[in-house]
Amino acid sequence: MTREFEFAFEGRYRLPALAFGITPATAQVVVTAHELLVRFGPWRLRTALANVAGTEVSTGYAFHRTAGPPHLSFTDRGVTFATNSRQGLCIEFVEPVHAIEPAGVLRHPAATVTVADPEALAAALRL
Repeated sequence: MTREFEFAFEGRYRLPALAFGITPATAQVVVTAHELLVRFGPWRLRTALANVAGTEVSTGYAFHRTAGPPHLSFTDRGVTFATNSRQGLCIEFVEPVHAIEPAGVLRHPAATVTVADPEALAAALRL
């Protein structure tokens, strides 16, 4: 079983995203029988489904903190892959994962993705 989830692009996010190679064709979340994969332009996050600790739908992101490339939260080291300011899904991990720097030194305890159907993604991650 493989499920693909598209990112929901808000108009004002398209140009900043495009500058980093992030388009509807290069941004998606895939859930397989064993893995969670996030593709966001040139950035990737990959982890086992068993590493997903929980999810929570979140809303109301500030444009200046989310537009363009993935953003790192200095508070909790979480990573945000955002294409809109309306809503997304925060995915918490048992063991932190790498995603935004190639050496894998920086690890993230959670990732937020602004997919078109956050509730369906949450359900797919619970299976």
